[in-house]
Amino acid sequence: MTQTPARLGYRFPAEWEPHEATWLSWPKNPDDWPGKMTVVPWVYAEMVRALAPGETVRILVNDAAMEKRAASVLRRAGAPLDRVEFWRMTTDRSWTRDFGPIHLVGPKGRAILDFHFNGWAKYDDWKNDTKVAAKVAKRTKLPLFDAKLNGRPLRLEGGGIEVNGLGTVITTEECYLDPKKQVRNPGVGRADYERAFADYLNAPNTLWLNCGVAGDDTHGHIDDICRFVNPTTLVLAVENDPSDVNYEPLQENRERLQGMRLQDGARPTVAELPMPGPIVYDGNRLPASYANFYIANGTVIVPTFNHPNDRVALGILQELMPDRRVVGIHAVDLVWGLGTLHCLTQQEPATTRRSEGLAP
Repeated sequence: MTQTPARLGYRFPAEWEPHEATWLSWPKNPDDWPGKMTVVPWVYAEMVRALAPGETVRILVNDAAMEKRAASVLRRAGAPLDRVEFWRMTTDRSWTRDFGPIHLVGPKGRAILDFHFNGWAKYDDWKNDTKVAAKVAKRTKLPLFDAKLNGRPLRLEGGGIEVNGLGTVITTEECYLDPKKQVRNPGVGRADYERAFADYLNAPNTLWLNCGVAGDDTHGHIDDICRFVNPTTLVLAVENDPSDVNYEPLQENRERLQGMRLQDGARPTVAELPMPGPIVYDGNRLPASYANFYIANGTVIVPTFNHPNDRVALGILQELMPDRRVVGIHAVDLVWGLGTLHCLTQQEPATTRRSEGLAP
């Protein structure tokens, strides 16, 4: 596609809009979950059990042997295999939020956006992951938008952007404007990114927060700190312990939001979401956050960490999304991989009049 999505009437829908499916990539890289590879597949099974009643779950597997192992785990865990589709497509890792197919919706249905994943400008094992969007577009015969900026591939990740589907996107300066660490797009500045968000997400209103949580190897992904739960309401991760390393950065994000406006000029409603206590592996702080939840059809799955704030976070999210069942998924093992539920999932929006913006 040579024209931009926005020019052709496409947009990136909000996560709570109707889904056709959720995409996952079965765990395969032992370096992602050191010492936990026998446990993590069972956490996936819990995710599938929660998601499948409301939508199809599409799982990327490298080959027939991996598909057989995955099906066995899901079957033994009581997950409904009739709602699961296995797609044999080689991937390097399992962080589908960042390399999976980003589906847009428009007047003629769905299209796929390729943001040219490059391992968060940090790791070397991403050559298979970066091909997934184009492969899915080819297999499904959907139009493919090749994201470029100033004549070069534009490198973004799904976990680095958060939208309300109506024209506002939230991201962090740490992730995309830091001039020294994990530079995805050398020489690209604030105005360039804002133009790209308008062109490719149909989101001309950008809100820039400061930085993410400690231990985040993506260097500031928004999906650990600030999320939309409806068109006008944000949940914001807040640390209440002044001695915690996350206290000051998250307080700064809170202060920034007070002066920000949505695409129509209105102030967003901000609900605070507590942080769990520190989780440490091999002397390193892990990026545990309740904000890494995932909104599906009829269900919200939320990472939990064996902390008293688990119940508080679940209660807050249930009040904010009363039309969905809020389900906690034990994520202490997942976060050893430096990500949890939202990082592992990618939604495929339904092609309905509502999702295309043609009717309420």
